[in-house]
Amino acid sequence: MRYYLDFEKKLEQYERRLTEIKKFYDVNDPHYAKEVDSITRRIAKIEKEVYGELTNWQKSQISRHLNRPHTLDYINALFTDFTELHGDRRFKDDTALIGGFARFEGTGVAVIGHQKGKDVREMAYRNFGMAHPEGYRKALRVMDMADRWGKPIITFIDTPGAFPGIGAEERGQAEAIASCIFFMFSLNVPVITIVIGEGGSGGALAIGVGNRVLMLEHATYSVISPEGCAAILWRDGTKGPIAAEALKPTSDELLKLGVIDEIIKEPFGGAHRNWDVTFTNTKDTLSRNLKALMGIPGEELKKQRYEKFRNMGIFEEGKS
Repeated sequence: MRYYLDFEKKLEQYERRLTEIKKFYDVNDPHYAKEVDSITRRIAKIEKEVYGELTNWQKSQISRHLNRPHTLDYINALFTDFTELHGDRRFKDDTALIGGFARFEGTGVAVIGHQKGKDVREMAYRNFGMAHPEGYRKALRVMDMADRWGKPIITFIDTPGAFPGIGAEERGQAEAIASCIFFMFSLNVPVITIVIGEGGSGGALAIGVGNRVLMLEHATYSVISPEGCAAILWRDGTKGPIAAEALKPTSDELLKLGVIDEIIKEPFGGAHRNWDVTFTNTKDTLSRNLKALMGIPGEELKKQRYEKFRNMGIFEEGKS
C-alpha cells in the first residue's frame, strides 16, 4: 500500500483511481482508456507542482518515506549469492543492522547496512533501523573478515541514529561506534558508502568511513534530525522546517561542502516513486566507483580515506 506524505496528498486520489482502473477494468475499453489518459496527464501536472521545488524539510521527509527501498531491497536487486552473517559473538544478533557477503557483477564483496522495515511489525522487529552495540560489533566482525580476505566493503546507511536506550548504553554504545569508525580507517580494501535514506548522527557515521561516499538525491545526512535540533535550540520540535534549512542535510548541500563525493539521481519525486530506476542508477554509480578503486594498494586506500575525512568541510575564521 502506498503511503503519502502531507505535501503529496494532492496525488493520492488520482493515483488510487488509476490503480483501481488498471486492476479491475479493461484499459483497452474506450471509456476507461480515455479516463486513464486524463488521469495520467493530471498526475504529471500535479507531480511538477509537488516535486518541482522541494525544500530541505520536504527532502528530509522523503528520506524517511515508508515506501523507499531499504538495504535488503538493494541487496536483492543489485547483488547475487548474498549470505547473511548473524551475531557479534558477545551478546546477540541485532536485526537493525545486517551484514554478510555477496557478489556484485561477479566480484565478491562484503555488504553491511541498516534495515528499517516496511510495516509496523517489521519496523518493531528491526528497531526502526536503530542499531545496538551488538549491531556495530557484528559490522566490525564482517569488516574484519572482508579485510583479511581482500573483499571490497559496501555499506548502506539508513538510520535515524544509534539506539539510545539504557541497555545499549550499558553495553557500550559509544565505544562500539568509535571502534567501528577507528577500524574503518585501517582497512586495506576499498570501502564505498551509500546513504540511501536517513543518515543520522554517529549511528550512520559508524559504517560511513568510505573511500567514496555516495548519496541518493533525496537522502539526508546530518548530526541530528531537524526535529531533534529544533527541540534542543527552541524547545519546540514543530520548528523542524526551520532547523532543516539551517542544518542543510541534503545531498546538494553536502556535495558543496565535500562531505559526499557523488549524488545518485532518483526518479522524479523520489526513490519511492520508482524502485527500478533507483536500483539502475545506484548500480551504475556503484559499479563505476568500485572499478576505480579496485587495484589500488591498501596503504594508498588508507591514505585516501584519512585525507578525505581530514580535509572535509568548509570553514571560515571569524575576525577577532
